[in-house]
Amino acid sequence: MHLRSLSPLFNTDLIIEEWRRSLRGVLDYYDTHHPPLWAFLPALFLVFVLVNDLSYWVAMNIAFPWLVTGEYATYYFKIQFPVATLGALFDSVSFFVTLYIIRRALDSTSAWSFLGHLSIDLVIALLATLWVLFVFVFSSWLIRHVDVTADVRELAERRAVYQDRVMDAVRAPRQNTRNIFFGLVMGTSAMIPSVIHITMALQAVLDVGFERRSAPQT
Repeated sequence: MHLRSLSPLFNTDLIIEEWRRSLRGVLDYYDTHHPPLWAFLPALFLVFVLVNDLSYWVAMNIAFPWLVTGEYATYYFKIQFPVATLGALFDSVSFFVTLYIIRRALDSTSAWSFLGHLSIDLVIALLATLWVLFVFVFSSWLIRHVDVTADVRELAERRAVYQDRVMDAVRAPRQNTRNIFFGLVMGTSAMIPSVIHITMALQAVLDVGFERRSAPQT
Protein backbone atom coordinates (compact mmCIF):
# COMPACT_ATOMS: atom_id res chain seq x y z
CA MET A 1 0.00 0.00 0.00
CA HIS A 2 1.33 3.40 -0.97
CA LEU A 3 0.93 6.62 0.97
CA ARG A 4 -0.47 9.58 -0.90
CA SER A 5 1.73 12.52 -1.69
CA LEU A 6 1.56 15.33 0.84
CA SER A 7 2.00 17.95 -1.90
CA PRO A 8 3.26 18.17 -5.47
CA LEU A 9 6.78 18.67 -4.07
CA PHE A 10 6.71 15.94 -1.41
CA ASN A 11 6.12 12.37 -2.52
CA THR A 12 5.74 10.31 0.63
CA ASP A 13 6.82 7.08 -1.07
CA LEU A 14 10.10 8.72 -2.07
CA ILE A 15 10.50 10.12 1.45
CA ILE A 16 10.02 6.67 2.99
CA GLU A 17 12.55 5.16 0.60
CA GLU A 18 15.09 7.88 1.42
CA TRP A 19 14.42 7.34 5.12
CA ARG A 20 14.97 3.59 4.66
CA ARG A 21 18.24 4.23 2.85
CA SER A 22 19.57 6.48 5.64
CA LEU A 23 18.47 4.08 8.37
CA ARG A 24 20.03 1.11 6.60
CA GLY A 25 23.27 3.05 6.29
CA VAL A 26 23.36 3.64 10.07
CA LEU A 27 22.56 -0.02 10.78
CA ASP A 28 25.21 -1.25 8.34
CA TYR A 29 27.76 1.04 9.99
CA TYR A 30 26.87 -0.39 13.41
CA ASP A 31 27.05 -4.00 12.19
CA THR A 32 30.43 -3.35 10.58
CA HIS A 33 32.17 -1.30 13.26
CA HIS A 34 30.85 -2.32 16.68
CA PRO A 35 33.35 -4.29 18.81
CA PRO A 36 32.71 -7.82 20.13
CA LEU A 37 29.76 -8.02 22.54
CA TRP A 38 31.99 -8.93 25.50
CA ALA A 39 33.61 -5.50 25.15
CA PHE A 40 30.66 -3.58 23.69
CA LEU A 41 28.10 -4.45 26.38
CA PRO A 42 30.02 -3.13 29.42
CA ALA A 43 31.13 -0.06 27.45
CA LEU A 44 27.54 0.66 26.39
CA PHE A 45 26.30 0.21 29.95
CA LEU A 46 28.99 2.53 31.32
CA VAL A 47 28.14 5.21 28.75
CA PHE A 48 24.46 5.04 29.73
CA VAL A 49 25.38 5.23 33.43
CA LEU A 50 27.31 8.43 32.76
CA VAL A 51 24.52 9.87 30.59
CA ASN A 52 21.89 9.11 33.23
CA ASP A 53 24.03 10.52 36.03
CA LEU A 54 24.70 13.69 34.04
CA SER A 55 21.00 13.99 33.19
CA TYR A 56 20.14 13.56 36.87
CA TRP A 57 22.38 16.41 38.00
CA VAL A 58 21.37 18.71 35.16
CA ALA A 59 17.69 18.11 35.93
CA MET A 60 18.15 18.55 39.69
CA ASN A 61 20.26 21.70 39.47
CA ILE A 62 17.90 23.41 37.01
CA ALA A 63 14.50 22.20 38.24
CA PHE A 64 15.11 21.76 41.97
CA PRO A 65 18.40 23.50 42.92
CA TRP A 66 17.36 23.89 46.56
CA LEU A 67 17.26 20.10 46.99
CA VAL A 68 20.93 19.57 46.11
CA THR A 69 22.16 22.05 48.71
CA GLY A 70 19.51 21.94 51.45
CA GLU A 71 18.59 19.42 54.11
CA TYR A 72 17.96 16.69 51.51
CA ALA A 73 21.33 17.15 49.76
CA THR A 74 22.84 13.99 51.26
CA TYR A 75 19.83 11.93 50.26
CA TYR A 76 19.89 13.14 46.66
CA PHE A 77 23.63 12.55 46.46
CA LYS A 78 23.18 8.93 47.53
CA ILE A 79 20.23 8.26 45.29
CA GLN A 80 22.12 9.22 42.12
CA PHE A 81 23.95 5.87 42.10
CA PRO A 82 20.97 3.49 41.89
CA VAL A 83 19.12 5.97 39.67
CA ALA A 84 21.97 6.09 37.13
CA THR A 85 22.54 2.32 37.29
CA LEU A 86 18.90 1.32 36.85
CA GLY A 87 18.43 3.95 34.16
CA ALA A 88 21.42 2.52 32.30
CA LEU A 89 19.93 -0.97 32.60
CA PHE A 90 16.71 0.16 30.91
CA ASP A 91 18.61 2.04 28.20
CA SER A 92 20.89 -0.91 27.46
CA VAL A 93 17.96 -3.27 27.01
CA SER A 94 16.01 -0.73 24.93
CA PHE A 95 19.09 -0.23 22.72
CA PHE A 96 18.97 -3.82 21.53
CA VAL A 97 15.17 -3.76 21.32
CA THR A 98 15.51 -0.71 19.06
CA LEU A 99 18.01 -2.54 16.84
CA TYR A 100 15.56 -5.42 16.50
CA ILE A 101 12.73 -3.02 15.63
CA ILE A 102 14.88 -1.29 13.00
CA ARG A 103 15.76 -4.60 11.34
CA ARG A 104 12.08 -5.56 11.23
CA ALA A 105 11.16 -2.13 9.86
CA LEU A 106 13.73 -2.39 7.07
CA ASP A 107 12.44 -5.87 6.18
CA SER A 108 8.85 -4.60 5.96
CA THR A 109 7.28 -4.33 2.51
CA SER A 110 4.90 -1.41 3.01
CA ALA A 111 5.30 2.17 4.16
CA TRP A 112 2.66 1.73 6.87
CA SER A 113 4.47 -1.29 8.29
CA PHE A 114 7.75 0.62 8.22
CA LEU A 115 6.25 3.55 10.13
CA GLY A 116 4.42 1.24 12.51
CA HIS A 117 7.61 -0.52 13.54
CA LEU A 118 9.52 2.70 14.12
CA SER A 119 6.66 4.21 16.13
CA ILE A 120 7.28 1.53 18.77
CA ASP A 121 10.23 3.66 19.88
CA LEU A 122 7.68 6.24 21.04
CA VAL A 123 6.21 3.57 23.31
CA ILE A 124 9.68 2.86 24.67
CA ALA A 125 10.11 6.56 25.45
CA LEU A 126 6.79 6.51 27.35
CA LEU A 127 7.85 3.41 29.27
CA ALA A 128 11.06 5.21 30.19
CA THR A 129 8.99 7.86 31.96
CA LEU A 130 7.28 5.19 34.06
CA TRP A 131 10.64 3.55 34.65
CA VAL A 132 12.01 6.81 36.09
CA LEU A 133 9.25 6.76 38.72
CA PHE A 134 10.00 3.13 39.57
CA VAL A 135 13.72 3.87 39.76
CA PHE A 136 13.25 6.63 42.32
CA VAL A 137 10.84 4.59 44.43
CA PHE A 138 13.12 1.53 44.34
CA SER A 139 16.18 3.67 45.08
CA SER A 140 14.50 5.02 48.20
CA TRP A 141 13.75 1.45 49.31
CA LEU A 142 17.33 0.41 48.56
CA ILE A 143 18.86 3.24 50.56
CA ARG A 144 16.57 2.42 53.46
CA HIS A 145 17.91 -1.16 53.55
CA VAL A 146 21.56 -0.40 52.80
CA ASP A 147 22.14 2.84 54.69
CA VAL A 148 21.49 2.26 58.38
CA THR A 149 21.67 6.00 59.02
CA ALA A 150 18.78 6.78 56.66
CA ASP A 151 15.60 8.18 58.15
CA VAL A 152 12.78 5.76 57.25
CA ARG A 153 10.09 8.41 57.64
CA GLU A 154 12.00 10.80 55.41
CA LEU A 155 12.39 8.12 52.71
CA ALA A 156 8.68 7.36 52.80
CA GLU A 157 7.95 11.04 52.34
CA ARG A 158 10.33 11.15 49.36
CA ARG A 159 8.53 8.22 47.67
CA ALA A 160 5.20 10.00 48.09
CA VAL A 161 6.72 13.15 46.58
CA TYR A 162 7.80 11.27 43.42
CA GLN A 163 4.36 9.77 42.92
CA ASP A 164 2.60 13.08 43.54
CA ARG A 165 4.86 14.87 41.06
CA VAL A 166 3.95 12.46 38.28
CA MET A 167 0.20 12.70 38.97
CA ASP A 168 0.33 16.50 39.27
CA ALA A 169 2.19 16.76 35.96
CA VAL A 170 -0.55 14.73 34.26
CA ARG A 171 -3.44 16.61 35.87
CA ALA A 172 -2.07 20.15 35.51
CA PRO A 173 0.92 20.31 33.15
CA ARG A 174 1.06 24.13 33.02
CA GLN A 175 1.47 24.34 36.78
CA ASN A 176 4.12 21.60 36.87
CA THR A 177 6.67 22.64 34.28
CA ARG A 178 9.53 21.84 36.66
CA ASN A 179 8.37 18.25 37.07
CA ILE A 180 7.84 17.85 33.32
CA PHE A 181 11.27 19.31 32.59
CA PHE A 182 12.82 16.96 35.14
CA GLY A 183 11.14 13.93 33.54
CA LEU A 184 12.17 14.98 30.04
CA VAL A 185 15.82 15.45 31.01
CA MET A 186 15.88 12.13 32.90
CA GLY A 187 14.42 10.45 29.82
CA THR A 188 16.97 11.97 27.44
CA SER A 189 18.83 8.72 26.77
CA ALA A 190 15.60 6.80 26.13
CA MET A 191 14.46 9.43 23.63
CA ILE A 192 17.64 9.22 21.52
CA PRO A 193 16.23 6.59 19.08
CA SER A 194 13.05 8.62 18.52
CA VAL A 195 15.08 11.80 17.98
CA ILE A 196 17.28 10.00 15.43
CA HIS A 197 14.22 8.67 13.57
CA ILE A 198 12.60 12.11 13.47
CA THR A 199 15.84 13.74 12.32
CA MET A 200 16.22 11.19 9.53
CA ALA A 201 12.60 11.66 8.49
CA LEU A 202 12.99 15.45 8.32
CA GLN A 203 16.24 15.05 6.39
CA ALA A 204 14.47 12.73 3.94
CA VAL A 205 11.69 15.29 3.48
CA LEU A 206 14.22 18.04 2.78
CA ASP A 207 16.27 15.88 0.41
CA VAL A 208 13.26 14.73 -1.61
CA GLY A 209 11.78 18.22 -1.69
CA PHE A 210 15.06 19.75 -2.84
CA GLU A 211 15.54 17.11 -5.53
CA ARG A 212 12.02 17.66 -6.90
CA ARG A 213 12.44 21.42 -6.90
CA SER A 214 15.79 21.06 -8.68
CA ALA A 215 14.50 18.55 -11.24
CA PRO A 216 14.02 20.06 -14.72
CA GLN A 217 10.40 20.63 -15.62
CA THR A 218 9.10 18.75 -18.69
